[in-house]
Amino acid sequence: MRKPIIAGNWKLHKNITEAKELVEKLKNDLTGIDDVDIVVCPCFTALWEVAKTLSGSNIASGAQNMFWEPKGAFTGEISASQIKDTGATYVIIGHSERRQYFGETNETVNKKIKAALAEGLTPIVCVGEVLAEREEGRMQEVLKVQVTESLAGLTKEEMVKCVIAYEPVWAIGTGKTATPDQAQDVHQYIRSLIGDMFDKSVSDSIRIQYGGSVKPSNVSELMAKDSIDGALVGGASLEADSFVQLVKYEK
Repeated sequence: MRKPIIAGNWKLHKNITEAKELVEKLKNDLTGIDDVDIVVCPCFTALWEVAKTLSGSNIASGAQNMFWEPKGAFTGEISASQIKDTGATYVIIGHSERRQYFGETNETVNKKIKAALAEGLTPIVCVGEVLAEREEGRMQEVLKVQVTESLAGLTKEEMVKCVIAYEPVWAIGTGKTATPDQAQDVHQYIRSLIGDMFDKSVSDSIRIQYGGSVKPSNVSELMAKDSIDGALVGGASLEADSFVQLVKYEK
């Protein structure tokens, strides 16, 4: 049985004071929950304070991005070891906004995954198609390339330490959501790709989240599907009440 994982991606929101206030509420309201892995991913500036505030709680912290080199002349970047040094244990890699606005590719995603794993971080690896690709009937083709190239060269032992987040790009921040059946079908397809690359034991154990306008009103229906193991949440993770409702979704 795969343990669900719900992660909040705060994107470019919350200063340090606001971030600390939010996680103090979450820590209080979500205490004692152990049937869901809970992660929050603030901006880099708030990461250390958030991790410190959450230390010893049932909520983990993660970064929203990282670079693949451990050090060097890479102005503006942050390494896996620097993320780990804050107390964070997760890192989002290859989010569609990183791909769209900052030139992230499957090759750079692959390098980042390997660097994160080498430092003991858990990568949340994002894949997903844009609306035109889905409408053109190319969704499976696009996902196959993303999955196989992003995860190339990983061992079985490394793969099971990763989390995959399927995010239909057309549903991110738009209020649109893939139907539970649509999401289930894609999650099963991604799982089959991982099975082809590794083996059935890996594909059966890997956790695949859904990301794309997840909110309290639709989370239970999505989570009821047997191939959906959690959610990567954007806007609904920015307020304590809505994120708490997501974590406490009706089983």
